[in-house]
Amino acid sequence: MPMLLEPFQEDFMRRALAGLLLASLNCALLGAYVVVRRMAFVSTALTHTILPGVVFAVIKGFSLYWGAMGAAVLTALGIGSIANQRKLREDTAIGVVFSFMFALGVLMMSAAKSYHDFHSLLFGSVLGVTEGDLWMIGGVTAVIFFLLALFHKGLELSSYDEEYARQCGFSPERLRLLLLVLVALSTVSCVQIVGALLTTALLITPAAAAALVARTLPGVMGLSSVIGTVSAIAGLYAAYYHDTPPGAAVVMVCSIFFFVIFLGRRLLGVKN
Repeated sequence: MPMLLEPFQEDFMRRALAGLLLASLNCALLGAYVVVRRMAFVSTALTHTILPGVVFAVIKGFSLYWGAMGAAVLTALGIGSIANQRKLREDTAIGVVFSFMFALGVLMMSAAKSYHDFHSLLFGSVLGVTEGDLWMIGGVTAVIFFLLALFHKGLELSSYDEEYARQCGFSPERLRLLLLVLVALSTVSCVQIVGALLTTALLITPAAAAALVARTLPGVMGLSSVIGTVSAIAGLYAAYYHDTPPGAAVVMVCSIFFFVIFLGRRLLGVKN
């Protein structure tokens, strides 16, 4: 028991745990839709396209979160607008917007003549989470919960059959755009926790592991939330007792869950 309680005697560890749990939950819920819709590339693009927004925030001296959020939402809207053109597929739209935003960010970094300020953007700093960060992450998580609950039926139908969803009165294009914006918000909320390089893993890996077991979208969401939560706690303990980067430790635990489930299915001969 002392070993379990010791890491959380300090305020910064309690804040780190709260931030990780909130980020893991909103990533797990959105990740279920992303995996079912085969949109993993979107999350990768969004974690990189926040770069110009963050650089702009550093240059102008305001919160990195607002800069990142602005860039992420613009990216989501750009991808959604281009993808709605019948002649272009969504992966093409992602590639175009991703390339433009990342190149813009690199140019802005060069103009700023400072690369040290962006270390936490790439790798995260979960132990440096402040109360303000927690309010922001908690607010984003609450918004994601509310909108997913409100639009779940349409999102679920359009995830499996867009034509049927359209016949039921839903707009797959608007729902796709909504999902892109929510993924953008989730991405921004995770940057402080695990950094841009590992946010994709937190969004995709728990949901991918859950999708190997669960048969329904709510099942994937529930199991993904459990995997994300356990990974957050286990990763933080590993970081404390073995002096490893917390973000990387959390993602490693998520990955272990995935490979154990994947190999277990192979050994048991499960095909569906």
